[in-house]
Amino acid sequence: MLKKVILFALLLPFQMAYAQTRLLTNFPAGYTPQEVGKRLATRFLSGKHALHAGKWISYPETFNWNGALRFAALTGDTALVRKLEARFEPLFTTEKQLLPIKNHVDLNMFGSLPLELYLQTKNTRYLELGLPYADTQWQVPDDAKPAEKEWADKGYSWQTRLWIDDMYMITIVQTQAFRVTGEQKYLDRAAKEMVMYLDELQRENGLFYHAPDVPFYWGRGNGWMAAGMAELLRSLPRNHQDRPRILKGYRTMMKSLKAYQTPGGMWNQLIDEPTWWAETSGSAMFTFALITGVKHGWLNAKEYAPVARKAWMALVPYIDKNGAVSEVCVGTNKKNDKQYYYDRPRRTGDYHGQAPYLWCTAALLEKVPQ
Repeated sequence: MLKKVILFALLLPFQMAYAQTRLLTNFPAGYTPQEVGKRLATRFLSGKHALHAGKWISYPETFNWNGALRFAALTGDTALVRKLEARFEPLFTTEKQLLPIKNHVDLNMFGSLPLELYLQTKNTRYLELGLPYADTQWQVPDDAKPAEKEWADKGYSWQTRLWIDDMYMITIVQTQAFRVTGEQKYLDRAAKEMVMYLDELQRENGLFYHAPDVPFYWGRGNGWMAAGMAELLRSLPRNHQDRPRILKGYRTMMKSLKAYQTPGGMWNQLIDEPTWWAETSGSAMFTFALITGVKHGWLNAKEYAPVARKAWMALVPYIDKNGAVSEVCVGTNKKNDKQYYYDRPRRTGDYHGQAPYLWCTAALLEKVPQ
């Protein structure tokens, strides 16, 4: 009898951890990542380009594309991968003019897409197209401004501007470059940049102002930080010198997000404003970061798996019958005006919202070695 009691005591923590992890695998019909991902990826295939300044493939479209590709890979849907490749093919020929130029943080991130295609297909055309977007983020142009040169002299990207959005834009293309080449310099760049942004912008409560001169906790802006840290930590070795600082920043943020989650499971347009409207794109980014943290063991499953599940269950009903996500804040510049953030228009089907939902489906489907 004593042996049974001891065995039960030893097994109990593992059983509890398994039960909490199941919160991220056992979903009712209509809420499974397979169903949701298929709906959103299918919608993307028939969607029009969303252009930056009316000229180049934009970052919201890029990240929607990336999410659809990752979902397709994790579900073994080779037909979907081929369709997503076919959508890209004109960018080598008839739509070549839509390839973003390499002079801004919101444009260089495009490289993460051909690098994802290379990871999946091993077609060197994608590698040759994508890698220069990562390289030129650290290659100072001749016409760079003095402030840009100053950042570069300190070892940071000349495209640094201390907007929290940057910590997805910069780190995703550098991390992708590391994933395809194995070259440490790309990972070191991303980590160094992330540590600096954490030191400069993270507040004591774990959240981030939109910029040093904009003291508001904007939802999607904070979402870029959360998702950026999660993506970087997925590739950052345990012995990397910058990992402890980034992991600390990540955990501090997740603790705060847990506290600010609304009773309905979402997060609001300004995170710390309880009476403001729930916004889907930022909420989905937070959910992605939480799911990833639980599955990789950075967060305590007992404490955070219920938070992630509650958020996912709240997010899915915002998808309409056509696979379009509603209540998405439009693209937003920084402004030191609180009312400006409240008044931002809300759209349905905006790629800013579609993309992080797809990231969530991939995070839920990802099998993480324990």
